[in-house]
Amino acid sequence: MACAGWQSALDPQGPEARHLSDLFWTFTAVVAAVWVLTMLALLAALRRRRPADADPLATNPVVEGRMTKVIATAVGLTAITVLALTGVSYATQKRLFSTHVPGVTIRVIGHQWWWEVRYEHAEASQAFTTANEIHIPVGEPVTVKLNSSDVIHSFSVPTLFGKQDNITGRENEIQFTAEREGIYRGQCAEFCGWQHAHMSLLVVAKPREEFERWRVQQIKAADPPTDPERTKGQEVFLSKPCVMCHSVRGTPAGGKVAPDLTHIGSRQQIAAATLPMSRGNLAAWIVDPQGIKPGVHMPLIKLDPEEVDPLVSYLEGLK
Repeated sequence: MACAGWQSALDPQGPEARHLSDLFWTFTAVVAAVWVLTMLALLAALRRRRPADADPLATNPVVEGRMTKVIATAVGLTAITVLALTGVSYATQKRLFSTHVPGVTIRVIGHQWWWEVRYEHAEASQAFTTANEIHIPVGEPVTVKLNSSDVIHSFSVPTLFGKQDNITGRENEIQFTAEREGIYRGQCAEFCGWQHAHMSLLVVAKPREEFERWRVQQIKAADPPTDPERTKGQEVFLSKPCVMCHSVRGTPAGGKVAPDLTHIGSRQQIAAATLPMSRGNLAAWIVDPQGIKPGVHMPLIKLDPEEVDPLVSYLEGLK
């Protein structure tokens, strides 16, 4: 997952990812050199043949002394190489875990199989919750606090930073900076059950001004529907079991065990980045979530055919 495309750890887009990339290439160069030298020594040994009538027990003090020096040198170089790589690894780790004053602090909670994203703030009125999509300002340190609600997950966006585990009952922390504007894909990197491979997320890096506009919009409660179809869709949503699990701020829906849907229409993907956001995919997910992600905890909801379109329109309009 981390060697190609937009999840490539070899395409660093931030200082933390660059430290890891540099460490990777340093180790690769050293072990490649060691392998080449070992193969050359093996080739030299194979090419040097003893006479057929040579006494296998005979010793030559000159040769033995030379071989002792060669072996001692090899052992010394090996020890120096191991110690040097250990030192480089330690220095990289110190850089990775050094912290700066964050521009944004986020809490990411792993669930089977989606990501809960809470934007923390000193003022409670400025905090909000979303899911599976993290927006950050470009060029500013972002602190991410990691928890899990069930099993061990691992938060990983390879182009921005190394992975860090989400563990139940424990809080881990990671800090990273996105140097360039863009969209970065992340993935759960710890096997966490049936739909582990479909537990992804997006990190959207944008200029501070755009981030602030997005943040202000996310803080707001959902706008009430203004047309008959969406009004009917809201009635369907509030009359079905959806409200037992999902939350839409500004409505009676206050469920906390599934993603917050207050502004789901503004997200680029659904089902933890399994499907692009579209009217058709939203309808397919509502009607048959088990067909898209078998084993997902979202149950099948009985809907009449005439209820599907209004419900999709309502959710699509939550922006």
